[in-house]
Amino acid sequence: MNDWTRDEMMTVAAARQLWDGCVCFVGIGLPSAACNLARLTHAPDVVLIYESGTLETRPDVLPLSIGDGELADTAACVIPLPEVFSYLLQAGRVDVGFLGAAQVDRYGNLNSTVIGPYDAPKTRLPGAGGATEIAAHARQTFVMLKATPRSLVAQLDFRTSGGFLEGNGARARTSMRGTGPQSVITDFGVLKPHPASDELQLSALFDGTTVDEARAATGWPLKVAATVETIAPPTKIELETLRALHARTREAHRRPVRLPA
Repeated sequence: MNDWTRDEMMTVAAARQLWDGCVCFVGIGLPSAACNLARLTHAPDVVLIYESGTLETRPDVLPLSIGDGELADTAACVIPLPEVFSYLLQAGRVDVGFLGAAQVDRYGNLNSTVIGPYDAPKTRLPGAGGATEIAAHARQTFVMLKATPRSLVAQLDFRTSGGFLEGNGARARTSMRGTGPQSVITDFGVLKPHPASDELQLSALFDGTTVDEARAATGWPLKVAATVETIAPPTKIELETLRALHARTREAHRRPVRLPA
């Protein structure tokens, strides 16, 4: 029996996608956990940027939002949001945009706006934030989400951020300068785009997970790469570091906030 959960394996697998020294634009939630795990383990000099303008931030606990004071307190500097997008992202200085989403389709397009019809949705989600620009301009994007046929869908309810659009080279015919989603990390393994069609296909599985499980969690007929890697289980250091990070975060978020009278 594994001593790790699927959620922990997903976070570890996502963290391993980053390398030391890369410049990463971080989304809140699952991506933030993965990026900070990378910083605390194999990539101590990863440069983390959050949308609030915090550069090279090194939080001790995971932020609740981009406005969490932990990010500003531990950043090398804080710059205005327009400068983050103009001088860093749109100028091509961001290596990786690490995003989450409610829905991802077979071509890596993202929905974080609504579930159901836009005019009368079943659920209204937080929206794009900076994800639309990150998906367009980061040199590459990674996406994290838990996989079900409702999250990996054949047709988005709303396209918030562009991946490979309709596939088959459609992205390359636009003004989006980044290469698009190069990894979609789920709780069964990793999807990567087919080099010709741009359609996401199964490229790696967690140890003990099967192709049938991956297909059952995907809302389109999932294709399988010619070679499917088996992702090594988390190391002791990765697990201990991740669990300590979450424990510190829970403790910090339980503390009462004292406001001046």
